[in-house]
Amino acid sequence: MAGLGDFFENGVAKGVVIGLGMVAAGVVLAPALRPVARAAVKTGILLFEKGREWAAEAGETLEDLVAEVRAELAEQAASTEGFEAAEKTAAESNPKG
Repeated sequence: MAGLGDFFENGVAKGVVIGLGMVAAGVVLAPALRPVARAAVKTGILLFEKGREWAAEAGETLEDLVAEVRAELAEQAASTEGFEAAEKTAAESNPKG
């Protein structure tokens, strides 16, 4: 049967003592660390909001770029259609045909 000495030798006791110490330290230090935790949360919220703004601006820039490219493609298609229509008309009116 395992004795009390084995309990202290295998490290379980060490883990329990460290865990209890962390809980006690947390209870004692929580009031002192509250302002630091609030500042960290506040900074996180501000960074998150700034990131959302940057993402929205990037999205708008991308939308503008896509709109410009679509307009350019539509213009090219219109000029190509006009050129093809002119060639067709010229070919139809050419008696050599």
